[in-house]
Amino acid sequence: MAALALPLALPSGATATIHTPYRAAAPDVPSGSTHTLMLAPLATSGRALGSPLAEGLSERSVKPFSLLGVTWDDARTDLEGTVQVRTRSVGTGIWSAWQDVESHSEDAPDAGSPEATEAGVRGATAPLWVGRCDGVEVRVVPRRTGGVRGALPALPEGLRLDMIDPGDDPPGAPSAAPSTAGAPPSSADPADGPALPGRQDRPGDQDSPGGGDPADTGTTGDTGTGDTNSTDGPDGTDDPDDESGAPDATDPTDTSGTDDELPVVPALTRSETEALTGRRYIGARPRIVTRAGWNADESLRTEDFLFTDNVDAVFVHHSATGNDYDCSDAPSLIRSIYRYHIKSSGWRDIGYNFLVDKCGTIYEGRGGGVAKSVFGAHTLGFNADSMGVAVLGTFSDDKPSEAALDAVARLAAWKLGIYGHNPAGTAYLLSGGSNKYRKGVRVSFNSISGHRDGFATECPGTVLYDDLGYIRRKAAALQGR
Repeated sequence: MAALALPLALPSGATATIHTPYRAAAPDVPSGSTHTLMLAPLATSGRALGSPLAEGLSERSVKPFSLLGVTWDDARTDLEGTVQVRTRSVGTGIWSAWQDVESHSEDAPDAGSPEATEAGVRGATAPLWVGRCDGVEVRVVPRRTGGVRGALPALPEGLRLDMIDPGDDPPGAPSAAPSTAGAPPSSADPADGPALPGRQDRPGDQDSPGGGDPADTGTTGDTGTGDTNSTDGPDGTDDPDDESGAPDATDPTDTSGTDDELPVVPALTRSETEALTGRRYIGARPRIVTRAGWNADESLRTEDFLFTDNVDAVFVHHSATGNDYDCSDAPSLIRSIYRYHIKSSGWRDIGYNFLVDKCGTIYEGRGGGVAKSVFGAHTLGFNADSMGVAVLGTFSDDKPSEAALDAVARLAAWKLGIYGHNPAGTAYLLSGGSNKYRKGVRVSFNSISGHRDGFATECPGTVLYDDLGYIRRKAAALQGR
């Protein structure tokens, strides 16, 4: 299909293309809804005249919802404060304790891009999954800057509570149970790869910051002249048998991003994946639940698909939606995030390229095709030539499941392999501008990095971030390195 150049504000040297695909009909099963309530000054704020007031909502009954977040008018304005909510469960009628909502959501389109500057784009907290609820109470309190005697910042204008009902799963939806395909090869097929590192190889305190090996220096700014799209051999050196960029082979079993999209892209063995892609070092394609599989309402998103040139690096995120969900809830949770990113934040589509649940099921995120280099909105400043994977949950203190870590490793081994990259290697990306690297700076990243490596943020949570070394090693082994 013909592609048109899109006038994006990208880093020098970075490009993006769009094409207009099919416009899928809305699902037969209702795909959910968004309800909003404007926040108001709280009577208990007690601030002096002219001082910033806390805002919120008193305890009240509302239409049933499962995910919530707070948004505001100007996406360029930060919410310097704490956001807390209480909710009432539909099933029990019991009110929860106060829960924290992450007040900053740095998963975002690149600054200056049409997605970031279009009318309707709003600032937003991270969304919080609360399960089926029909009551809510909210408080947003300014946080003093500069210590006890510091000034209280004003809260952003237009604060609003957005409550998302994800709708129902369609009959016959694919199972969220993790697939064993693409997992460590058995002795019955020794040609498909070497033995892989076991769970005892998961990093702990022995790893350096960034989840890297002791020899890893992590993420550094670099203005050198190395090849930004170099490919890696088994020892991290250039591999003459690989060429950067996606192969042209057509896979009839991958219907993602087409008008014939099936609920699942099936797993392939490593031998099948090598034969299809012509890649020497690549992981087996894992089973992926497509947008059709999690019942995305395609009428919500912007019609055009947007692509970047390559996938040179993978940024790992946590969704910060909390860990109180069952694996059977994952499709509803993803539909809620999808709706929140579009209807509440004003983006063109869900920001992440892929999502992984605690059972290790991999889900397609932003539309365009699972094997394609889809331009996401996940790592402000570094969405070009990268891929964003969100592990559903919050991992500031809690450990991600082994199944989730292994799924990220399988996904990265396959997707980086398509584009000729070593998961244990490094990649150069051009900054589109973030709070860590100015626009136009060329930055060296681990091929599998955390969101915080490109942006000053807590994401993907300290515990998940410390597991990135394990993911890199496992993904490299899956490629046969």
